[in-house]
Amino acid sequence: MAFPIPIASVLTGATVRQLAYWRKQTASAMPLLVPAGKRGGRYLYSWGDVVALRTIVYLRQEKSLPRIRRAVEALRRLEAEEWTHLGAYSLISTESTIVVKTPSGQLLDLEQQPGTVLDEVLMRDVLEPFATSSGRNVPALKQPRPRIAVDPAVLGGYPVIAGTRVPFDVVARLAQDDLEPAEITAIYPSVDLEAIDDATEFAEQVAAVA
Repeated sequence: MAFPIPIASVLTGATVRQLAYWRKQTASAMPLLVPAGKRGGRYLYSWGDVVALRTIVYLRQEKSLPRIRRAVEALRRLEAEEWTHLGAYSLISTESTIVVKTPSGQLLDLEQQPGTVLDEVLMRDVLEPFATSSGRNVPALKQPRPRIAVDPAVLGGYPVIAGTRVPFDVVARLAQDDLEPAEITAIYPSVDLEAIDDATEFAEQVAAVA
């Protein structure tokens, strides 16, 4: 399962325009992140893509995009032999630099002294809710709504009704087709009224950025 652009936008806090810009190669920089998936000419983001993009949006509240680009490029050079995907790395912002936690657990300075192994650094959890400088509220990645869950082990991370494998948009479409809650729960007994409301609300948020 992969994330269409509108869902990736809601879960990462990146606007659709930002996602398009970060896919482009400029005269001075490589693309920040290009998703590997495509269907019908439309890009599809993976779980790793979403985590990486969310981290970039989080970092942008304190660091400029050129600084983030330079940090990512430094990381690609440092990890040239082991590099797989940006989503496998945890980028961390400190007052003076950008630090990365590699898949092996090392903490590397990417700005002040690129490649220096650090012993300890304050890590911020980009999976929790946060607000962007423009006032956009980014929901918790693993639980964007109380009854909506995002788990890479379930449908590849596609948002589902919590505790089930039922995609949120399936439930939202039934509600939008004017099915009564009792009719929906008859089809999906594990989906309750709160889950229907959350699925509908989340679907409306996704549709607003499409």
